[in-house]
Amino acid sequence: MNVAAPVTPTVEARNFSFWYGKKQALYDITLTMPPRSITALIGPSGCGKSTFLRSINRMNDTIPGARHEGSILLRERDVYARDMDVVHLRHRVGMVFQRWNPFPKSIYDNVAYGPRINSGLRGRELDEVVERSLRRAALWEEVKDRLRQSALSLSGGQQQRLCIARALANQPEVLLLDEPASALDPGSTQKIEQLLSELKSELAIVIVTHNLQQAGRVSDYTAFFYLGRLVECDDTARLFTTPREQQTEAYITGRFG
Repeated sequence: MNVAAPVTPTVEARNFSFWYGKKQALYDITLTMPPRSITALIGPSGCGKSTFLRSINRMNDTIPGARHEGSILLRERDVYARDMDVVHLRHRVGMVFQRWNPFPKSIYDNVAYGPRINSGLRGRELDEVVERSLRRAALWEEVKDRLRQSALSLSGGQQQRLCIARALANQPEVLLLDEPASALDPGSTQKIEQLLSELKSELAIVIVTHNLQQAGRVSDYTAFFYLGRLVECDDTARLFTTPREQQTEAYITGRFG
């Protein structure tokens, strides 16, 4: 009988705790995020979801007094290792925020910015990266005839997909999204969700969402956070139908949160 080899997680947290000064925000988080899958982080406001997400690519480093214990591994290497190049880490781990934030530049220059600065691409090579990234973000057909126009002329949903294209242009291994559709209309939200379902065949995706229906629609795995602790993580269908913990059941059935 052939036994499948265990899958190495793309991201793995091991006993990870985090503080903002004296305030502890995360307690002893141990969690794996497999490749080619979507992991949703759910829980009420202030439970540590976004803090954990931003710890994966060290976005919290810029906060005075922030510190951590434990480790977060990217393909088995600790992202907090002393010799970790944080700029390179953020190329490998792209991030899209709740509120779209395109640069006040053209559509083309938004996507080209990373490859131009980081890889020195120019000319046709850069054009190909821009087109490929916009196609991967399901935006190419909508903007191909106005690439030199300001990114700020796009609709909110288009700007959010442009930010995803900008992250994809750096060829990340992981894409982090912090409430990427919370400020969008239902039609734009559907496009973002469809896009994520397509992208997961290429990379690991971790998404913070308050929308339980969205987590159920798009994710393969769901992790429930409460008061800075990981209460439960499981296959999404199983967690939503037969959660192991009473706190999880109470949250997903709307009894608190």
